[in-house]
Amino acid sequence: MTMWNDRFKNEKYVYGTEPNVFLKEKQSLLSGEVLSIAEGEGRNAVFLADQGLSVTAWDYAEYGLDKVDKLAAKQNVRVNTELVDLAEAQWQQNRWDGIVNVFGHFPGEIRHKTIKGVKEALKPGGYFIAEVYSHYQIPYGSGGPKEVDFLYRPEDFLQEFSDWRIVHFFMGEVTRHEGDLHNGLSHVIQFIGQKP
Repeated sequence: MTMWNDRFKNEKYVYGTEPNVFLKEKQSLLSGEVLSIAEGEGRNAVFLADQGLSVTAWDYAEYGLDKVDKLAAKQNVRVNTELVDLAEAQWQQNRWDGIVNVFGHFPGEIRHKTIKGVKEALKPGGYFIAEVYSHYQIPYGSGGPKEVDFLYRPEDFLQEFSDWRIVHFFMGEVTRHEGDLHNGLSHVIQFIGQKP
């Protein structure tokens, strides 16, 4: 937690204030109450709230959530913020109409626990939208964790969500310019799944 609080404690938004490009393209699938996990400084949650959604942002860095609140106030929208460590998260069954994960990276055990939580907590018919760095990302040097255990593999989505309707799956190169820390050619996985 200390690393993330240190990263977020300055006034500057290290990932910028504009939403992720993929999320911006696909947000029309979302409706109702949406959860954004590992939200960071709020750029995606605030964007979704601006589209008229009821948004809750989870993060485990208090300074990040403070910045979510500030950005929401600046944009004149409301985002519900909750200090949540995904290692200990309590997932309510059929709670959310949509769940979003944009570059939320965790060690393998927490990643699998989080994916299981997403599957449980989404309402039937709801969508899970994710863009994350793949296990090929490290040599690109354009952002994300430096340890492969924190990065995603196709099976994290294709196997775990094999019983869902897979609306979109992509693994490959994209260019991202998101603040200081996501910059340049990157190797990502994009996933959209709809719970049956």
